[in-house]
Amino acid sequence: MDSSSGTGDLNLTDLSPNDKKELQQFITNEAQKAKIQSTVHYLTDMCWKRCITSKISSGNMDSYERPCMENCVDRYIDSQMTVLKHLEQLRGSF
Repeated sequence: MDSSSGTGDLNLTDLSPNDKKELQQFITNEAQKAKIQSTVHYLTDMCWKRCITSKISSGNMDSYERPCMENCVDRYIDSQMTVLKHLEQLRGSF
C-alpha cells in the first residue's frame, strides 16, 4: 500500500524525539480514556444490577431507584478515593 494514503507502515525509528514524545503522550492519554470508560461501564453495570428493580417502561426510575443509583455511585467514588489516598501514603513512606 502507498504510505501517503495514511495506511502504510510507520517506522518509529524515523520519528524525531519530539514526535516520539508526542506519540507517547497520545498513547498515554488514550489509555487513560480507555481506563475511565471501562470504570464507567463497570460502575453503571454494578449499580444498575443493584438498584434497578423495575422494567422502566415509563422511562423513569421509581422513587427508590434514583437515590439508590446516586448512593451507589457516590459510595464507589468514595471507596476509590480512599484506596488512592492510602496508596499515595504508602508510596510516600518509602
